[in-house]
Parts: sequence; structure tokens; C-alpha cells
Amino acid sequence: MPHSVREIADALGADVVGDTALVIARVAEPALAGPDDLALAMNPKFANGLSDGQAKAAVLWPDADWQAYGLKAAILPKRPRYAMSGLTQMLDKGQGFGKGIHPSAVIDPGAELGEGVSVGPLAVISKGATIGAGSVIGPQCFIGLDVRIGPDAMLREQVSIGARATIGARFIAQPGARIAGDGFSFVTPEKSGVEAARASLGDQGDARAQSWNRIHSLGSVSIGDDVEIGANSTVDCGTIRDTVNGTKLDSLVQIGHNAVIGNHTLICAQVGVAGSATIGNYVVLGGHSGVSDNIFVGDGAILGGGTKVLSNVPAGRTMLGYPATQMDKQMDIYKAQRRLPRLLREVAELRKAVFKSGKGD
Repeated sequence: MPHSVREIADALGADVVGDTALVIARVAEPALAGPDDLALAMNPKFANGLSDGQAKAAVLWPDADWQAYGLKAAILPKRPRYAMSGLTQMLDKGQGFGKGIHPSAVIDPGAELGEGVSVGPLAVISKGATIGAGSVIGPQCFIGLDVRIGPDAMLREQVSIGARATIGARFIAQPGARIAGDGFSFVTPEKSGVEAARASLGDQGDARAQSWNRIHSLGSVSIGDDVEIGANSTVDCGTIRDTVNGTKLDSLVQIGHNAVIGNHTLICAQVGVAGSATIGNYVVLGGHSGVSDNIFVGDGAILGGGTKVLSNVPAGRTMLGYPATQMDKQMDIYKAQRRLPRLLREVAELRKAVFKSGKGD
């Protein structure tokens, strides 16, 4: 549904100037915006593209000279980037999933669905499952035995949730997310080569090759309120207790068994968190970073992209590299590495000079 510039600004709590009755059909990048689009030009670098488009209205930054860009109206939020959250929510057309229960869905008589729950084609909801009011279970989803999902959940297509998982309110799972699969946990009858190598930090010694026996997952997964799991990400069951997750996960993230993830933490794509690791609150794990097993990352810590953490990280620490060190120290190391070829050439020249001087004595 189209909205006026005034309606959008009021919803965002932002200042608005110009012809506030202009009607907006969609948002667009400045250079691609048509006359009915709201251009997103939230800093001067992006605003330079307004001359290439046809937008009459735009989201700019506080104190922007909006008339200089030939606009008829402008929305001026105090924090433009944050305004994207409310703006995209307001204009999101959704996935178009139908309401009610599709005839091809399979729902066990022992499952309990709250008021207004939508269940898509070929979805399966198992015995004892409880789905909160207003939730959407998309096409081909699987909800396991005794799973509990809070109100207003949105499960996109082909999401699976294993037995006995507990999930809070307003949960979002993107396509292909897998919750409560068994943990990757195996053991050998006697001390394995991996255990020997870890203890010695060297060769395996006299440890012999052995078969791996499976440790079953008796726990499940507990997920808090307002959690989002990205496409094709996985959260393993705990071995005895539940794996706990209270955060936002990007696509292709793996959370190992028994891990505990705090609240308001952001985990980017291709991150791996090994079993029994503990991640605090307000932590950011950059893309392709990794956390070793049985260690903790303290509250407010930040791992840069590709960082591999092998030991505990104190609260508030910013880390980078492999093995991870404090970011400023790691940058000094990178700079030193770039200077190594030149330093080696200089050392070689000095050695030649010293040897020549020695022959002359």
C-alpha cells in the first residue's frame, strides 16, 4: 500500500520538509529511483546519484540542503541508518504465504496451534508441538516432537526444528535453517590421536587408530525471544543440557553442541562456534570467524572477519587474526610482515658488507 511522505516520517519519528503529501510506492537507490520512489541517499556520497534518477523525495541526513538536489520533499532522521529498520519493516510486502492451514499440511492431533497460526503446503507438525498465536509455519517446514514455539514466529520455507526444542516469541528462521540436529560428538574406547596431539601440541605419540563411537544428544536447543536464524544455518542439540541461543545468526552459521550464546549478539556468515563454547552478550563475530571449544568470549567483544579464537577473550576486547590477538597488535604484525621482504634484503646486503670487510682485514 502506498504511503505519503508524512506518514513515513511520522512512523520513523523523523523530521520532514517540503511537500509531505507526496505519495511513495517503494524505496530505491538514488540513481535508479523513479518519480514515485523514495530515494535512500543517507549521506552525501549517495546523494550525488540523485541527479541520475527521477526521485521527488528522499531520505537524507540531518541538516541536508535537500532543495539543492532538486527534491520536492525530504525525510531527515537523526540516525539515517537506524531509520532503515523502521522503513523496511513498513514497506515489506512479505512472502505472500496464505492464511490458515493448507490442505496438504500434516498436523498431528496432539499438536496445539494458537489463534491465527498459518501453516503452509506440505508442512509437518508433530505430536505434542505447541505453536504460539499469530505464527507462520512456511511450506515444507518440519516441527518435531514436543517442540514449543512462542507467538508471532515466522518460519520461512523448509525450516526444520528437532524434538523438544523450546523457542521464544517473534522467532524468525530463514529458508533451510536447521534447529536441534544431533551434536557432532564421538569418542574412542581409548585415548585418541586427537587427544594425544592436543595434550602434547606435537605428534600423536603411541596413540593408535581406533573407531569412533557416537555420543547421543539427550539435550535439545533453547532459543530466547527475538532471535533470528539465517538461511542454511544450524544449531546442534546439547549432549546433556540444551544448547542455548539468544541472538541473531546470519546464513551458513554453525553452533555446536552445548554452546551458550548470549543476548543481543550478532554472528555473521560462515562463523563456526565449537561445542561447549560460551559467547557473552552484545558480542559481534565477524564473517568466517571461529571459536574453539570449551572457551568463552566475554560480553561486548568483537571479532573481526576471519578471526580464529583459540583461548578466552576478555569482555570488551576487539580481536583479529589467526591465532587471534588484540586488533591493534595484529595490525602492527601485518605491517611488520609487509616489511619483511625489504628487511631480509637489507640483512643480506649487510651480511655481504660484513664478510667483505672481514676479508680486507
